[in-house]
Amino acid sequence: MIRLSAPVTRADLKSLKAGDQVLISGIVYTARDQAHIRLVNDKHPAFELEGSILFYVGPTPARDGVIIGASGPTSSYRMDPMSPALMERGVKVMIGKGDRSEAFRAAMMHHGSVYLIATGGAGALLSSRIKSSEVIMYEDLGTEAIRKLEVEDFPCFVAYDLHGNSLFQR
Repeated sequence: MIRLSAPVTRADLKSLKAGDQVLISGIVYTARDQAHIRLVNDKHPAFELEGSILFYVGPTPARDGVIIGASGPTSSYRMDPMSPALMERGVKVMIGKGDRSEAFRAAMMHHGSVYLIATGGAGALLSSRIKSSEVIMYEDLGTEAIRKLEVEDFPCFVAYDLHGNSLFQR
């Protein structure tokens, strides 16, 4: 079990290997398809991209007395066209589900980023690791708005490490 505290640096990620279990604590930002499209062209985002962690999620509405609704990962391949530009601007970790393209993997290694997967179908469990949630950008996108999440011991697995190893090819 490896613990990561956000924001992260390339040095923080160097020892990670495909298949490692990771627990993340700190600030994570949500971003899905439409938010990615806007964020790539946004010259002044509401958060620092350098060292940031993006979680591909569109949470369900929160019930009364709950911080956030179920927060399961979405399929990541849809973000592949926009991800290299965000990694170039400093994004170090992306969390989603499923395999990615070879072009994504090449960009990830070039920019010193990693791809983690969270367990699909476990949105209620994952949301229990979220301690606060605040919409900070693109509120008009509804569930796809960018949220600033504070997480504690958020469970993931390393899908692609800095060295080009893939959990999907093991």
